[in-house]
Amino acid sequence: MADIKITHLDKSYGNVEVLKDINLDIKSGEFIVFVGPSGCGKSTLLRTISGLETITAGQLEIGGRVVNDVAPSKRGIAMVFQSYALYPHMTVFDNMAYALKIAKLPKAQIKQMVEEAAEKLQLTDYLTRLPKALSGGQRQRVAIGRAIVRDPKVFLFDEPLSNLDAALRVQMRMEIAELSDSLPATTMIYVTHDQVEAMTMADRIVVLRDGVVQQVGTPMELYESPQSLFVAGFIGSPKMNLLTGEIAAKLKCTTLGIRAEHMDIVDKGGDFEGTVMHTEILGSDTFIYLNIGEDDLFVIRQEGNAPVKTKTKISVKAKTGKLHRFDENGKPIS
Repeated sequence: MADIKITHLDKSYGNVEVLKDINLDIKSGEFIVFVGPSGCGKSTLLRTISGLETITAGQLEIGGRVVNDVAPSKRGIAMVFQSYALYPHMTVFDNMAYALKIAKLPKAQIKQMVEEAAEKLQLTDYLTRLPKALSGGQRQRVAIGRAIVRDPKVFLFDEPLSNLDAALRVQMRMEIAELSDSLPATTMIYVTHDQVEAMTMADRIVVLRDGVVQQVGTPMELYESPQSLFVAGFIGSPKMNLLTGEIAAKLKCTTLGIRAEHMDIVDKGGDFEGTVMHTEILGSDTFIYLNIGEDDLFVIRQEGNAPVKTKTKISVKAKTGKLHRFDENGKPIS
């Protein structure tokens, strides 16, 4: 089993608290994604799970065993880094086989394990190549393959796709998702700043801010029912429109949240009226930026090529049941 239980975990560097009272239960086989702004502690939390960082206080269990003082190599985990961390002078085969050779496994067994992992990751034709002869996506697959051969209970991914271009990121997202499906007993924890990765890959997302867990839930739970103003503004692209002042007061809240895709252009009787300041036509969608008298422009998202012109006034109406109301503490009002 690869359950992970984190109880009242703190991490400090001197007087600086980086992680504050983290409590998480991760089930065996889950794909968990840590997200949050830069400096929120998501990579530090991953490194404490791996053992690369010591815990200041609290308890960490993997598979029912307390591992606070267990060496990284004894935790049954494998980590895949953003930088690939491949040995440049070794072939793909030797990179993937390195940990197995250190463990002094028989040569025939090593060969079988590497070849099985290479086949799973479509690397069979590249086993004799050096890393410099591979593309970025292929190098990342080698890094993943090096982890797979160790048959870990837990995979840890630290922003593994951030060095790849957009097309390769899409391909690698699918490959990692397929890998997760093929290893149903292996827990995967993935750190990213990319919301698309989080929303498309995660069973559950953990949102962090300033070292504190803000919310844990499925992608759609976070999208549809944010439990704080921070999560409402962080999850979703473009981010949720957040309105204050008279507009919010009319609906008995301090802040009113509306997602761009939950607004329709109407001829009259809309909830808001504003001047079109800018449009972005993306083919499948059009983003329209309105000045409705707030500090920030109000964004609406329409399917296809929406026929609006800049400097014209339009009226927009929220879809039924799609308004989010928050109190003065940033908590949702039911």
